[in-house]
Amino acid sequence: MAAASIGPERLGVAGKKPFTVFIEGNIGSGKTTFLNHFEKFKDRVCLLTEPVEKWRDCGGVNLLDLMYKEPHRWAMPFQTYVTLTMLNMHTHQTEKSVKLMERSMFSARYCFVENMLASGSLHQGMYNILQEWYEFIHANIHIQADLIVYLRTSPEIVYERMKKRARSEESCVPLKYLQELHELHENWLIHGTFPRVAPVLVLDADLDLHNISSEYKRSETSILKPILIDNTNQHPILASPSKRSRTEF
Repeated sequence: MAAASIGPERLGVAGKKPFTVFIEGNIGSGKTTFLNHFEKFKDRVCLLTEPVEKWRDCGGVNLLDLMYKEPHRWAMPFQTYVTLTMLNMHTHQTEKSVKLMERSMFSARYCFVENMLASGSLHQGMYNILQEWYEFIHANIHIQADLIVYLRTSPEIVYERMKKRARSEESCVPLKYLQELHELHENWLIHGTFPRVAPVLVLDADLDLHNISSEYKRSETSILKPILIDNTNQHPILASPSKRSRTEF
């Protein structure tokens, strides 16, 4: 059954549309660190971190912890809440030129939900309900998407990082889970098994903190495109901008 339209215009389309970038990658790929790199541009860039704290405290209930410990029971309610909190980020209004988001509804759908179904923690009926929600959102709510930055990592490296950061909820997460998520990210963002809603810029996020800043720097031209265009319109070009290599799909 086709979803009924909420109104004459889809939600989220009113007002100025910022250039919206999703930062995607496996657990421990450095998404928050990547966002921190752009703090120096925060007067022109809206930075939205993944709402993990909401997942850890939903009216005093740690849904993230429950999902890891009892996935067969909590995968569905957890993913429903993830959808709601991510939707809040997608529809967040800002006057800034660029909106930088840690993950998106698309990685929730094409990576985490698909993994839950494949692992058996999500019943086919539950999966079908979530898919109908996604279809309803797609039909009625505008999700701005201009660029995806994929922090590409190897599962073994992010597993070591995850153990070092020692987030209590992740203490029971095995390497196999990270390997499965890695394959799903690769299928989506590299091989195109699932729809890619924007061009993809791939960065090598296996590098350590001392060397990864060069990769972060490489992404600035693509992410800050609207700001650079504004500055070009306001000031004469004194030199040709340097060409930066990038991988887009």
